[in-house]
Amino acid sequence: MTDRTPRHPSWTLVATMCASSLAFIDGSVTNVALSSIEHSFGGSSADLQWTINAYALPLSALLLLGGAAGDHFGRKRMLVAGIVLFAIASLACAAAPSLPRLLAARGAQGIGAAMLMPNSLAILGNAFSGEARGRAIGTWASAGAIAAAVGPPLGGWLVAAVSWRAIFAINLPVSLAAIFIALRYVDESAEGEQPLDWWGATAATLALGALTWALTIWSSHHVATAPVITGAVAGLLLLAGFVLVEHRRGERAMMPLSMFASKPFLGLTVLTFLLYGALGGLLVLLPYTLIVGGGYSPLQAGLSLLPFSIVIGTMSRLMGRLTERIGPRWPLTLGPIVTAAGFALMTRLDPHAGYWIGVAPGMVLVALGMAGAVAPLTTAVLSSVDDRHTGTASGFNSAISRTGGLIATALSGAVIANQAGELVPAFHGAAVVAAAAAFASGVAAFMTLPSILGDRGPEGR
Repeated sequence: MTDRTPRHPSWTLVATMCASSLAFIDGSVTNVALSSIEHSFGGSSADLQWTINAYALPLSALLLLGGAAGDHFGRKRMLVAGIVLFAIASLACAAAPSLPRLLAARGAQGIGAAMLMPNSLAILGNAFSGEARGRAIGTWASAGAIAAAVGPPLGGWLVAAVSWRAIFAINLPVSLAAIFIALRYVDESAEGEQPLDWWGATAATLALGALTWALTIWSSHHVATAPVITGAVAGLLLLAGFVLVEHRRGERAMMPLSMFASKPFLGLTVLTFLLYGALGGLLVLLPYTLIVGGGYSPLQAGLSLLPFSIVIGTMSRLMGRLTERIGPRWPLTLGPIVTAAGFALMTRLDPHAGYWIGVAPGMVLVALGMAGAVAPLTTAVLSSVDDRHTGTASGFNSAISRTGGLIATALSGAVIANQAGELVPAFHGAAVVAAAAAFASGVAAFMTLPSILGDRGPEGR
């Protein structure tokens, strides 16, 4: 492999960090505003879940298409277009007069994020190689963690001092900076002739929508009603239709099924789904539990997540470099297992015992484990495909991680629906499930990954 150096490497890295930080900030900051949004618009626990899912659903379903579109039309073009859409949708969120309008704007945010996320990472994967790639991806992951760290406390302060509407305004200066830097300094890449897979994208979106809707209703009422069964069956049929469409399109599919012939790629997919599903549930439920079940203010709930993101932001760059030297197997085995231990410790969470005794120990342990997995996972995925498909690969992996979080959020209604006095024990039950999922993801990595994953190709060639 020959080294590739962009004309403006530092600015290329800054542009991709600013762009992806939008999605990280929005994913974390909204969690601390759920209670305030509920007070503004009313609604049930299912309505609160849709405040998250309206964003996560199009993001999960369209990440594959967003990555493939970048490979087709040009990654820089798709990156800038995604940032512009995200900024406009953020303004619409801030001005939303009702919950349906807010949910519609959140959906538009998700579409914008699905355009910018895979292409920011694909630009990095195409621009750097070797240890430079590991450092760049580690820095990118650190920036995302820092953005996620800043989001909750800043959002909590804005909710308390101004309004929940102000949390969406913090996206605007970051968006403007990312657009300016990308247009001026980022090189265009990957303009191909392969047509886009619109049928596959439609089937994936409808399948995830039906399944999420069914899970959200079920988790709120704990009854398999006719709508729940209908939604689940429709989702599974649409999912089967998606697989059939991808099979018929072969290598022209936005998710070529031939990728799953690779044992390492399959292992990375299982790991991503389980680990990020567990994490997504935690990041939604913990702030809500602390506010409603523990009497925390939105600012205090936001600050409670700070150690998590600081640890990941501090260690991700180091882990990215280490993975380039020793391979992904051990970081992606030990990191999730440590994360599982942190979730297990969360079963003793007691917001009334004080933060440093009742909350922080489990949070710090989860953070240490995730810090060992975030950058190595990203590096391993990008190293498993050729240059033409880095957008598709990053889009697929991001889609799997978001889908895991989406399903976890849909199921979180089983916890959110509890009254304040029952909320903490319900959270403990969710932590047990998260611990099992994280441990299983570490086992999947150990069983499927080689010590050194090759630089290119699904088989590590």
